[in-house]
Amino acid sequence: MVAGSVKVREWSYSLEELVAMDRNGEHKREEWVKNPPEPPSPWKQLWDTAKDTYVPTRYNHKSLFKRILSLVYHFFPILHSLRHYNASKFKNDLLAGLTLASLTIPQSMGYATMAELNPQYGLYTSIVPPMLFSVLTSSREIVIGPVSVDSVLLSTMIGKLKDPRHDSAAYTKLVFTATFFTGIFQVSFGLFRLGFLVDYFSHAAIVGFLAGAAVIIGLQQMKGLLGIRNYTNKTDIISVTKVIWTSVSDQWNPSSLILGLSFLAFILIIRFLGKRHKKLFWLSTIAPLLSVIVSCLIVSRINADHEDKFEVLGKIEGSSLNPSSLYQLNFDSKFIGNLAKIGFIIAIISLTEAIAVGRSFAALRGYNLDPNKEMVSLGLINIVGSFTSCYVASGSFSRTAVNYSCGSETMVSNIVMALTVLFSLRHLKTWLSSTPTAVLASMILSALPGIIDVKKAIHIWKVDKIDFLACAAAFFGILFFSVEIGLLTAVIISFAKIMLISIQPGIAIVGRLPGTDEFCDAEQYPMAVKVPGVLIVRVKSGCLCFANSNLVKEKIVRWVFNDEAVEDPKAQSTFKYVILDMSSLMNIDTAGIASLEELHISLASHGLLLAIANPRWQVIHKLRIAEFVNKIGEKVFLSVGEAVEACLTAKMAVM
Repeated sequence: MVAGSVKVREWSYSLEELVAMDRNGEHKREEWVKNPPEPPSPWKQLWDTAKDTYVPTRYNHKSLFKRILSLVYHFFPILHSLRHYNASKFKNDLLAGLTLASLTIPQSMGYATMAELNPQYGLYTSIVPPMLFSVLTSSREIVIGPVSVDSVLLSTMIGKLKDPRHDSAAYTKLVFTATFFTGIFQVSFGLFRLGFLVDYFSHAAIVGFLAGAAVIIGLQQMKGLLGIRNYTNKTDIISVTKVIWTSVSDQWNPSSLILGLSFLAFILIIRFLGKRHKKLFWLSTIAPLLSVIVSCLIVSRINADHEDKFEVLGKIEGSSLNPSSLYQLNFDSKFIGNLAKIGFIIAIISLTEAIAVGRSFAALRGYNLDPNKEMVSLGLINIVGSFTSCYVASGSFSRTAVNYSCGSETMVSNIVMALTVLFSLRHLKTWLSSTPTAVLASMILSALPGIIDVKKAIHIWKVDKIDFLACAAAFFGILFFSVEIGLLTAVIISFAKIMLISIQPGIAIVGRLPGTDEFCDAEQYPMAVKVPGVLIVRVKSGCLCFANSNLVKEKIVRWVFNDEAVEDPKAQSTFKYVILDMSSLMNIDTAGIASLEELHISLASHGLLLAIANPRWQVIHKLRIAEFVNKIGEKVFLSVGEAVEACLTAKMAVM
């Protein structure tokens, strides 16, 4: 390389040429900032996000055949898993699927009774949704089926519209319709990338909600555990405690309590042994099925000698394959509004749980899930499920953990599980109908400790007190009032937190770090050097809007005039220039623009000049349309460094 020149790839420039290019580029950079291309319209952004959910842009540059093949693999990820499938993987999936079925069969019947449905609907929900989801999902572990939280939500909210004890058929139709709406909302959230709506139920609120729901579920199981015939439809702790207290004197069945507690102790002991000795983990998996088998034998013998000594599930009706329920959907105007609301709430709760389960186990195996695609898949299985006599299906953490521990390789384990449940429904229906309700209650109670996360609640208390308030509101609201009140209170507190953060003037005085070209928060970095005569303010809020724009303007004015009244024409300032660093500002509304205009007028009346640096695409577009760029003399720069240099060289004064 020749001295005095710089070689870039195969080109060579002299130092004089580089200096000339830099001078010419200085004006070009200003034009780059002030005249960007037209940003996409909201409708264009919505269409692009919807299209990208199921037709990613990475497929656009392939040949037609490869593009079609890639799309097939994208729509049906299980086909990609089966490309390298072999006998060894099938053996692992087969064992995992059979083990899952031994846990799923009793749980599904128990969750169906919790939802005030006949037991066969829980089994139906463990057949069609898992098989369909296995084809659509990119997860390799998640197990789909009925879950406790969704079941108690359905019985609590739909029970207010129709009493299942008085009109079981009409209640079941409303459950199918709510399931349909749940699927519609889930597909919409995923297709239009609205997964952020799930985040409005903050993590802290979900922790409190799950803990409150676990207590409600436990209280509802007292009906089966105590053998109480007449039980309340209410879920608050006061009403349920009152019913239990009044029933203990004459309605409860001591034998049922002994039977339920015995099998509850059996399941918990087996689970403890499985955790202590990893090689025996399979024992805790089959413990519920063993409980059903043994209890059926015991109760059948006792009930033969003493009629109706123990309450059992009774006859399991229906066919071996899911019957159609398409014409059972109820869109009566009397119910449709409430059912849509129920579907919306359950959609968010179900998605939150399922996505969390999927991400947790995907991280353990080192791959990523697309939450939006999983939302669409979950929505589709619930829509199809509502047509095939299923109620809401979601990801089960306990069954997914079993699937992972059993060494499943692909979603074939879900298909094996579903086929095994189908076989049981066809050939073991009579035997399953003899399952004691007390034993089902004990199985559900044994799963509740995993839902209540005390350590997480303590962690939330230590980190963020407002988050803990939302957590506590969800817990106590559900416990003492209702599910809707608990969730609504938690969401209101979460929104209040967001508003409180957004209205705070998120701005900071910025200085240059010694020996660098970086400009940083002067409070965070006390060694940062402030530029004489120049006030550099970074707008740290993501949006400058009606909620915070006046506070931002007033704080900047106080900094400029050292807390003197800006209305005073004699107010003096040590600054000549004010630079707004907008690199963190993603959007601005009309109120924000109006506050900037007022700031510019206030500064100009005292001989100060205003400039902006590094505005984002949407921000500069709106500022240009509002002619704010012209009002400040087009003092817009690509970076804070260029804006400071312009101030120091007095270029702004002659612009």
